[in-house]
Amino acid sequence: MDARRRRILFRAGHRGTHETDLLVGGFVAETLGAIDEAGLDALEAVLDLPDPDLFDWLTGRRTVPVEAETPMLRAMVDWAQARRGVLRG
Repeated sequence: MDARRRRILFRAGHRGTHETDLLVGGFVAETLGAIDEAGLDALEAVLDLPDPDLFDWLTGRRTVPVEAETPMLRAMVDWAQARRGVLRG
């Protein structure tokens, strides 16, 4: 794995809140190998979003606002929603 991908993977799993670390880090760990350079740019933009917003969107507490909606964020939300029962244990 190249340095950029390692850095993104670390950043995704060390955001500051445990719950968001699990959601974002899980998505990145599972999909990182298939993401191209443009996708990495899009992923880094999602990682720049505030934890509380990301957590609310990924858990379905709030709908992603139109101005924040991107294909990468939509993929992450869809991934998290598909795993809701699994992640709750």
